[in-house]
Amino acid sequence: MNPCEYSRRPRVNRGNITPMKTLREMLAEARQVVPEEGPEELQRRLKSATPPVVIDVRDPDEYRDGHIEAASNISRGFLEFRVGGAVSDPKTPIVLYCQTGLRSVLAAKQLKELGYENVINLGGGYQKWAQSGLPVVKDLAMTPDQIQRYSRHFLLPQVGEKGQRKLLRSRVLLIGAGGLGSPTALYLAAAGVGTLGLMDGDVVDITNLQRQVLHTTADVGKPKVESGTRTLKALNPDVNVITLPMRITVDNVMDVIRDYDLVVDGSDNFETRYLVNDACYLAGKTNVHGSIFQFEGMATVFAPNEGPCYRCLYPSPPPAGLVPS
Repeated sequence: MNPCEYSRRPRVNRGNITPMKTLREMLAEARQVVPEEGPEELQRRLKSATPPVVIDVRDPDEYRDGHIEAASNISRGFLEFRVGGAVSDPKTPIVLYCQTGLRSVLAAKQLKELGYENVINLGGGYQKWAQSGLPVVKDLAMTPDQIQRYSRHFLLPQVGEKGQRKLLRSRVLLIGAGGLGSPTALYLAAAGVGTLGLMDGDVVDITNLQRQVLHTTADVGKPKVESGTRTLKALNPDVNVITLPMRITVDNVMDVIRDYDLVVDGSDNFETRYLVNDACYLAGKTNVHGSIFQFEGMATVFAPNEGPCYRCLYPSPPPAGLVPS
């Protein structure tokens, strides 16, 4: 060997070499300091009054292919730099997950070392969550037209791109396409709610037109769901409108509300209000109730197991004729 070449080789003090840890050893160390919970425990936490911050530490393409709805995506490589934007208080409960729970437990240990006190790893990761049958979300790319249409929503921190995607995935049932249902349907369609169920068994009457803004003079005599659908699609072609030209009854109510995330009750009689309330309570669906008389009105959100229902507030309807319609 050329002496010059030998002199250029780095000198190593073998007494100071620290043996490299294996992945198994690093995982074992992380699990000693990071608690793990399963999908069912996380689901209960998310439904509690103080849900944790959930962070998906996978790469963005993995996240788009399917993720837990409550999760924000911060790739593991950027976690230490960006976690402060998602969690300002180091005492806030944080749940991390990856595909199988290995990357996230190592990431959770790093957050512990940064001073975050309450960090939990989702055991089994996204894979176990999905295999447990719990809900997952897959993001579809927005079209250029959608990006432009909803651009003002992107500027709102309460909505943003993530909130807009959730709106596009949402399904809302509107019971009644009249004085309450008309403006509600228009604003939900404009906001980009992906699927609207429009339920009404009546036809348009000329006396409706001074308040029921879904319909026009040309629609007089036609089913309200048909004219309403035409108006909504003209406003926002993205919206999938499901027409339900019928009245809600005890025989169809459970089947009708089953496929929707939210029910908006714009009915004009107490029988329907009690029926919708009871069905939503049994099905665990949130019921948004509205009523109006002349220049007075009210709106109430009835969320099952989070407060009273309509029947709790009004145990029985008023005597016939006492309340004008």
